[in-house]
Amino acid sequence: MADRYDLIVIGAGPGGYEAAIEAAKSGMKTALIERRELGGTCLNRGCIPTKTLLHTAELYREVRGASTIGLEAENLRCDMAQLQARKNAVVEQLRSGIASLMKANKVTVIQGSASIVDSGRVRIEPEGTELETEHILIATGSTPAVPPIPGADLPGVVTSDELLDCDALPQSLVIIGGGVIGMEFASVFSALGCRVTVIEALERILANMDKEISQNLKMIMKKRGVDIHASAMVQEITADPEGGLTCRYAEKDKPAQAQGGLVLIATGRRACTEGLFAADASEAVTSMAMERGRIQVNGRFETSVPGIYAIGDVTGGIQLAHAATAQGRNAVAAMAGKEPSIDLSVIPGCVYTDPEIGCAGITADEAKAAGLEIISRKYVMGANGKSVLSGQERGFIKIVAASDTHRILGAQMMCARATDMISQFSAAIVNGLTLEDLARVVFPHPTFSEAIGEAAR
Repeated sequence: MADRYDLIVIGAGPGGYEAAIEAAKSGMKTALIERRELGGTCLNRGCIPTKTLLHTAELYREVRGASTIGLEAENLRCDMAQLQARKNAVVEQLRSGIASLMKANKVTVIQGSASIVDSGRVRIEPEGTELETEHILIATGSTPAVPPIPGADLPGVVTSDELLDCDALPQSLVIIGGGVIGMEFASVFSALGCRVTVIEALERILANMDKEISQNLKMIMKKRGVDIHASAMVQEITADPEGGLTCRYAEKDKPAQAQGGLVLIATGRRACTEGLFAADASEAVTSMAMERGRIQVNGRFETSVPGIYAIGDVTGGIQLAHAATAQGRNAVAAMAGKEPSIDLSVIPGCVYTDPEIGCAGITADEAKAAGLEIISRKYVMGANGKSVLSGQERGFIKIVAASDTHRILGAQMMCARATDMISQFSAAIVNGLTLEDLARVVFPHPTFSEAIGEAAR
């Protein structure tokens, strides 16, 4: 007789393992199935390793310019092998922590590839073991999407997965894609001394964010030597006789090219559903509602097959670890017939460039497009004491509020520690706070956060 569970979670990323913990705490017998490492993409090939590299790169850039603040450093260099060892140690420490959490919460962890046979049965390969369950939660995440560019399969053309394991700093790097992933890697490698070129098909980098953020980041990156080309379409990648690579592209219909020792394709991610459905799966499972490879769900995160739920990147939408975690917790509540505990209407977005970027709610342009009457408050960080004394570059905080009630609708930050501070605005939006509510708060001085109060006033 097959082992039976109340919930089987497929995928041990932040959405999956947090949902498993939530279910186990509520009394559900839970199994977590993962074919690779605990922690999923975020921990092993995404958020954590990227930010570990960014931390070192930011320190390296600061120390190189430390003579302006009275520090002298000689023979400074980045040991990429040691940096990789540090990154791997951080990942392993956090991965071990997840394993301990699973054990403490009595979640059964199974290593293997899961395929869904029907709404109550999951097969584990390669052994072919079958498990029975009341509910299934799909949390298989996403993988890098590689567009059909001629030459994209050449040696030296990589995705973020491979670049994170780079143990030798290339002299030059071409990045195809000026979104969050592309710009974070541009920050890392340019800070470490690599010549970086960014090629973006849309009219600006970080195209889904406030225009002022895009413009300011472009100016800062160009000042640091990053060559950025927008409205540019890559046509092909070719290998150079000297061992490098050439990207040929058209920028506003004019032919151009960029050379690099490596080429990073950072043009987005696609839902990971490979092998998810068994070859002999039921008709209901094989006909599960999907759109462009992404699993469709309702407001309770249930798929078109009763009893099967899906969260995170595999469903499309916002591809962020914290979004998947929140969705997982709400999905478990739905399974138990409870009201969701987390408000998903405001998902903060963060970009870990230098300076950092944090966004929550809507931008002024989005508000106007929706026909909303708004007011916008802006505070330039050049007047913030902590920013000046720590040598920060240009930055600002912008707040969007309803013109009649002054209720906060959105905020955009581009400054040091923006990714840590943006949650204050998320909390304000979710709880219906106004500019006056925020202005009543006493912020400590000197801090970056006191600029929030200044912006509100």
